[in-house]
Order: sequence, then C-alpha cells, then structure tokens
Amino acid sequence: MFSTFAFDIGKLICWVAPTLTSMILPESFYQSDTITVSRELLGKILVHKSREGTTSGRIIETEAYRGPEDQAAHSFDGCRTVRNEVMYGRKGVAYVYFIYGLYYCLNVTAGDVPGKPEAVLIRALEPVAGEEIMAKRRGKQVKVVNLTNGPSKLCMAMDISKTQNKTELTTPPLYVEDAPLIAQDEIVETTRVGIDYSGDWKNKLWRFYIRNNKFVSVK
Repeated sequence: MFSTFAFDIGKLICWVAPTLTSMILPESFYQSDTITVSRELLGKILVHKSREGTTSGRIIETEAYRGPEDQAAHSFDGCRTVRNEVMYGRKGVAYVYFIYGLYYCLNVTAGDVPGKPEAVLIRALEPVAGEEIMAKRRGKQVKVVNLTNGPSKLCMAMDISKTQNKTELTTPPLYVEDAPLIAQDEIVETTRVGIDYSGDWKNKLWRFYIRNNKFVSVK
C-alpha cells in the first residue's frame, strides 16, 4: 500500500510542477519588441517570496525604454556602466537601480534584438497578496491606495533592492506570473514621467497604464 501511495504522490508532483512552472512568464515573453512587452505586462502579477512572507501585485503601469537611440534610456548612445550592465545581457532579468540616493526602481530587460540594452520600468502595482507585509514596510499609516502606486513605493512594499539586481524573473523567489491580456481599449498610452531632459523623446507615448485604475502613479 505504501509503495502505491508513494507512486501516486509522485505522479501528482509531476503533474503539478509543470502546471505551476507554466504560470510564470518565460524568457521568450520578454524577447519581443519592448513596446509590446510593456503593454502585455499590464495585468500580469509580480510576486516576491521573502523571509517575511509572499507579496504580490498586479502590474498596472509600465514604461518602455528603447536603448541607445532613446535619449531617456540609461543606455542612450551606447552608454555601458557597472550600473546598467545587466541591460546588455539576457531578457527577462531584473534591472534594479538606485535613484536620488534614497529609492530603488525595478525594470525588466526586454527586446527582440539580442544584446540591445532595452528595458521596461514597472511603475505601479495593485496589491494582490501580502498587504499587511507591504504596510509594515511602507509604514502602517500609509493608505492601501498609496502602497504601490509608484516605482519606488512598490519596491519598498515588495522588498526589492539592489540585492535583486540581475535576478532572472522567470523563476522564484522574484518572478512574474501570467494573467489574461488587457484589452487595448482598457490601456492608456501616454508620455513617460520625469524625462524632460530627453528632447523630442519625452513626447513618445511609451507609458502604459490600465484605464481608471486607482493605483496609477500619474494620470
């Protein structure tokens, strides 16, 4: 009886494991045009498993950065530094950088040209799980609507820092789960935030967010 039970459990594990794995977006998802990846990340679920517990949020706002020709990108004109080196590698990898000497921002490398340094900034999330953990990290007086409605806020709430830089987002503990595509008429396309220095590139409609979602950082 024991051997039969063990065999049945083994079959169950073999069946469940691929199912769970298939829920996580594969590297191939990120190997598409960066604008497409930015749009299609909307609605997906960012998950971080940590010692404090699991936190997750629905991606509701993104920005695309198109590499050397994009004056708003860290890799503009082929700039390659220790900080942005990860952008020149594989797709689907976390690019976490420090801003204003205070905060972190999470990007994911993307693009259909191998070696071209492009990325998508995750600008805002709608909390899905672990709100109490998020509130503890952000300060208990912070309203739920303000927990993750900005790139630095979501990093604090999700415990994402330089430690997660260069992490592959295709496997735990930090990963993105698949979810149904957001309909095109539910997506707002507008200009990116905080890039007035980038000449005409500041006018590119490369920021995307889910219409009428209260967790959008800037409407």
